[in-house]
Amino acid sequence: MRYLLVEDNAELAAAILKRLMLDGHAVDHAGSVAEAQDWLETASYDLILLDVMLPDGDGRELLRRSRADGGTPVIMLTARSQICDRVSMLDQGADDYITKPFDFSELEARCRAVLRRRGGSPRNEIAIGTAFFDPSSGRLRKGNETTELRNRETRLLEALARHAGQVMSKERLLDSLFSFDADVTENAIEVYVGRLRKRLEGTDARIETVRGLGYRLDLPR
Repeated sequence: MRYLLVEDNAELAAAILKRLMLDGHAVDHAGSVAEAQDWLETASYDLILLDVMLPDGDGRELLRRSRADGGTPVIMLTARSQICDRVSMLDQGADDYITKPFDFSELEARCRAVLRRRGGSPRNEIAIGTAFFDPSSGRLRKGNETTELRNRETRLLEALARHAGQVMSKERLLDSLFSFDADVTENAIEVYVGRLRKRLEGTDARIETVRGLGYRLDLPR
């Protein structure tokens, strides 16, 4: 998954970036409304983590703009504890909020919950044909066998599974796994796809190569 973190506190931002990237997510960071707007005009995101008080404006203004432009889910990061403030954020289109200071495990859980709701699934597990995949733990369950996926494998399978039946370009998949400053090429996607194909052996799910376009996770009808 590709996240945009909008947070001006450098120490907190560094800690959040480290935690999310260790979990295999690609995360871009903006320290102001202007920087965030530049990122949003450059890339597409699965989730935005948005601070309220920023040096050049209010994060809620960026929330309103984001809602006007599309449907990327937004979790507000706020030090405001008043109920009226939290209600205002939700009414303006935020999918959730978390109050500072917070535990990183709670932030990760809220991210997963928002993405599940957006994907129409109340559970962590995603059915992939005869297999079941849990993006939060990286476990792939095939009958009585459970396989532990590595972080990049987990995020790649999550991206393919959430867009099952759709062709995902190498560039789009690369964006889901790595930040812009990562020194990687599209060959990395080929390597991870090869690993996932081996992981999915024994199931009825297939990662198909669509020549010249990318990859598609095909599931039985």
